[in-house]
Amino acid sequence: MEKKMVELLEPVQGFLHCSTPQAWLDEAAKPENTSMLLLDHLHCELKAAQSATFLIRRYAPESQLAGHVLSWLEPYEDFLYRGRGSGDFSQAAVPSKLGLKDRNHDPVVNELLSKMVLLIKEELHHFQQVWEIMEARDIEIVPLSAARYAAGLRRHMRTHEPAAFIDKLILGAYIEARSCERFAKLAPLLDTELERFYTSLLRSEARHYQDYLALADLLAEQAGTPLTSVQDRIQVLGEVEAELITADDDQFRFHSGKPLNHSQEIAIEGSATDLI
Repeated sequence: MEKKMVELLEPVQGFLHCSTPQAWLDEAAKPENTSMLLLDHLHCELKAAQSATFLIRRYAPESQLAGHVLSWLEPYEDFLYRGRGSGDFSQAAVPSKLGLKDRNHDPVVNELLSKMVLLIKEELHHFQQVWEIMEARDIEIVPLSAARYAAGLRRHMRTHEPAAFIDKLILGAYIEARSCERFAKLAPLLDTELERFYTSLLRSEARHYQDYLALADLLAEQAGTPLTSVQDRIQVLGEVEAELITADDDQFRFHSGKPLNHSQEIAIEGSATDLI
């Protein structure tokens, strides 16, 4: 691996409490699992954009952006969940920092809007890239059952504010960091096209996790919450994330644990309410 990539990944690996089990990598590298890997990756990209959208609508409801973000996602949700559209998103509305010139007096809101708009834009672009690869390989889109990873993280999230907001940001950081770590470990095990693609995603995924953590620190500072408290939550939630990643798992998904018997059942469609 190039020196720049090693330097990029060092903070990610230091943040995570465990490495991806070799058993998961062995399973993910099997050619017969490529379709499931890409299909779940496609879902994950949209869910990441939905999560960022939820944060804008929940914590910046008065912003101009809050009234536009759902329209950005609509064509992608229609395509993935409802089978509408051709998969050509060239005419879809492009996420922009509309309204950011009218800066809010709240620095957390300002940073939230700035960082989440960029994240949404990048995740939707990644969605298009994954779909193009799937289409070229004749991989069909089918609904997926809900994975245990996100639900397992959510169970440990606090419910009172601003603690809930801080936890959502920390969990977002762990999901992005884990994605980055898995892209890096998995890339050399796949075919040339997927190796190049997954390697190309590393820089944005690494930045996303750092953006979430920076927002958590800024929110804590504004709320008068000691940064040691944030660090305590990072530790607690990191242990939860590591347990989910290293535990036996009867599903194979992009964020699943050590593989057992794989259930490929068709089930529910995703929505922003299912997310962190």
